[in-house]
Amino acid sequence: MMDSIIEFMKTFLGLFFELLALFIIVSFIVSLIQQMVSEEKIRKLLSKPNQIINYLLGMVFGAMTPFCSCSTIPILAGLLNSKVPFGPAMSFLIASPLMNPLMVFMIWVLLGWKVAVVYFITLAIFSMLTGLIFSKLNLVDSYKGVNIKGDGFFANKTGSRVKQALNDAWSFLYPMLPYLLIGVLIGAFIYGFVPETFITKYASGDNIISVIIASIVGIPMYIRPETMLPIAEALVSKGMSLGTVIALIIGGAGASIPEIILLSKLFKKKFVTSFVIAILVVAIATGLIVNMIA
Repeated sequence: MMDSIIEFMKTFLGLFFELLALFIIVSFIVSLIQQMVSEEKIRKLLSKPNQIINYLLGMVFGAMTPFCSCSTIPILAGLLNSKVPFGPAMSFLIASPLMNPLMVFMIWVLLGWKVAVVYFITLAIFSMLTGLIFSKLNLVDSYKGVNIKGDGFFANKTGSRVKQALNDAWSFLYPMLPYLLIGVLIGAFIYGFVPETFITKYASGDNIISVIIASIVGIPMYIRPETMLPIAEALVSKGMSLGTVIALIIGGAGASIPEIILLSKLFKKKFVTSFVIAILVVAIATGLIVNMIA
């Protein structure tokens, strides 16, 4: 029991301060970029006449900014506050944590090139399709319009750009801090007290039930993809199918509890529910495809 408590504390403190630093750094960088790049330029980039190009750019932008699921939130808020079209912004939200180039490369090395190719192609298509579906469902109405200081990134400010960016970073972090704290607390508790045997017991095999269970179990397992992948290799060596492992990775990397709690600050319940369902669908679909091909 004492070992579990110590592990819980280590995980909680490690995750909390890591995400705290990432939140500040990402918010700081986003603010600096948006001070140098006009709102109009960002909107034009993701507002091409050809809508397919818009969603493609949203997906590519996400893949090129390979942050963890929680760290995408400041960028997403900046995009929406800049009046970027909702659909491409959603493609970015899905792609950023799941299409990390390092993550794809590690999947290639640890699980094979077929798995990596299927993973990348499926996620690319899914991120664009999700953006389109969310746009058609008018989920943009679920956005609460959370702004920095209540006036957005592009309001007139005084002082140097660095000072303004630091103020923006803190202003965005401050209202999010309780949600971040609660999310990491829950994730660390599950990580510290839920035994690993639970995962292998209920998420082994290569049938659809195992894939579904793995995708659901992955959500509370908030582990960074770079950490999860070596664990995934160990699970495969113990008999877990490649598709089941992929479902576990997507569930954990795409819809962690901290991210869900943070999204509930930005969006209404309808959007958060739709987002979780979307991640589960892609986790299950990708897992089943990998099991068929691998």
